Amino acid sequence: MTPLNSEPNFGDAGSTPLHAYTPGDQFYEQLIHTHRDLSDEQSRLVNARLILLLANHIGDLGVLQQALAAARSGVAASAASAASAASAPSAPSETSP
Repeated sequence: MTPLNSEPNFGDAGSTPLHAYTPGDQFYEQLIHTHRDLSDEQSRLVNARLILLLANHIGDLGVLQQALAAARSGVAASAASAASAASAPSAPSETSP
């Protein structure tokens, strides 16, 4: 199994970017353009389709499992913390006499 590559890995075949971030920025611009003028529901559908297309392209279930775990890492804990903070009783406020 190939380990998940979480380092910047964007690029165009046969070209050398001037800066390491440039190809990633180009992808981000394309991603934003893909979502332009879509409703929230359409945007979520595009994201779901993109995830499935890229997962199919990767194909290696071990790499996909690592990617899923990396994507979820910290998110579930953040959601649980936010939920418990929202349901916790607030401390009484101090008032001046």
